[in-house]
Amino acid sequence: MALLTDLEIEEELQSLPGWTREGQVIRKQFSFASFPDAIAFLTRLAFDAEQADHHPDVAVNYRRVTLVYSTHSEHGLTAKDFAGAAAADRVAGAGFAARA
Repeated sequence: MALLTDLEIEEELQSLPGWTREGQVIRKQFSFASFPDAIAFLTRLAFDAEQADHHPDVAVNYRRVTLVYSTHSEHGLTAKDFAGAAAADRVAGAGFAARA
């Protein structure tokens, strides 16, 4: 999978509110109403990530879940990362009380 150019990355970020670029990764923190909601979100996202064979780095802090995407095999950002970010946004919007 080809690395995206800086311009392509900026264009992709325009369609993903709340996601930020930090060097060769994109990151977003999701906040939930409760710890079980945060874990339910992460569990649902895990199935999508496994199906896509592309997994985010994850940090859970009580009601907050931080996701970081980067294509490790390519040492940077690819279309897979933005597809994963879009999937996370869809899961967060599907019945979870998430706030960006």
